[in-house]
Amino acid sequence: MTTEFQRNLEKYANLIVKFGVNVQKGQGLLIRSTIEAGNFVREMTKVAYEAGASEVVVEWEDEQITYLRYKNGAEEVFTNFPKWKVDSVLHYYENNYALVYVDATDPDLLKDIDPDRISTWAKTRGTALRPTSKYIDSHKISWNIAAVPTKKWADKVFPNLIEEERETALWDLIFKACRIDGFEDPIAEWNTHVDNLQARVDYLNEKNYKKLHYKNKNTNLTIELPEGHIWMGGSSKNEKGVMFTANLPTEEVWTVPYKYGVNGTVSNSKPFVYNGNEIDDFTLEFKDGKIVNVRAGKGEELLKGLVHTEENSMYLGEVALVDNTSIISQMNVLFFNTLFDENASCHLAIGNAYSSNFKDGEAMDKEELEKHGINQSIVHEDFMIGTDDLSIKAENADGKLETIMQDGRWTI
Repeated sequence: MTTEFQRNLEKYANLIVKFGVNVQKGQGLLIRSTIEAGNFVREMTKVAYEAGASEVVVEWEDEQITYLRYKNGAEEVFTNFPKWKVDSVLHYYENNYALVYVDATDPDLLKDIDPDRISTWAKTRGTALRPTSKYIDSHKISWNIAAVPTKKWADKVFPNLIEEERETALWDLIFKACRIDGFEDPIAEWNTHVDNLQARVDYLNEKNYKKLHYKNKNTNLTIELPEGHIWMGGSSKNEKGVMFTANLPTEEVWTVPYKYGVNGTVSNSKPFVYNGNEIDDFTLEFKDGKIVNVRAGKGEELLKGLVHTEENSMYLGEVALVDNTSIISQMNVLFFNTLFDENASCHLAIGNAYSSNFKDGEAMDKEELEKHGINQSIVHEDFMIGTDDLSIKAENADGKLETIMQDGRWTI
């Protein structure tokens, strides 16, 4: 480990703790991570206590044990979620603990697991944890997703590099994407970047468009936006008014679609990794908001299982716009990780919509949000659709069309 690498690791931990979740004095921090990211988690813990955190709680997961559970666990294990686990999550959220989820995974971990078993557990877990989801969806607490390379992940991204160089190469990309490497003060750089994203957000909110028209070689889709939709991007405020940034890196601005107002077809532009399985070359067809047809060259059954997890997983919950000139897009690297790949491309999300993207939505329950056409689901999975030939036209209330993206780039 070089001195430069250690400095970058420290700056990265500092960025996640002090800018990502913005831990306050006297506040608790909950970290969820695989054991592969142990060094980084310890570095974050150190920074958090130096920032005045009252307690840092770490919940560890071992991916090999997770794999063995999927492979050998009894069927009833995947249809039952212990209540004590739900109560544990609620305890931390109700007491305003900030949350950092460290994504340090093997993209191919579950590639030989029965897709039905994966879908069953996703439904069981999502249903049981629904009472906790409002704390994330409505930004009641500060939360953040960060990523740490693992050997298996680096092997996937850089199969043509010699083995000893792969993890270092992936670390270098993460440091670059997160504005760590080459910047003495990453937080200052992020404040500037967030201000630029906020300018896009302000423009789109002022325009209050009613519909978006997507068009490229393989996509012809219209997405209606509900009256009262709110565009967001960069940083957000939690229930106590503290600023936090949920994703680092982030290059997107996003909002909610009207549940029943999506029509046409859309194709993916990058592989979608779902529970360790790669899904690619797929097209979704929508009618009145609902996915009515699924075709995929790879992972079709798994994708169908995701879409049919429940009734509301057949609808969209997020519309996100990303300029193709973003730092990550210009890397021209497939990360096999949604946190990075979604920030290289315009994307959509199957399933749940964030209540914070709808006027007064944070005060509404699930039934009220549904009445306004804001989809509520136990799943939320992003897939990438942005291309160099993608155009997006926004429709005003009077039916006039304005181009907001052309050839994958902002025109506003």
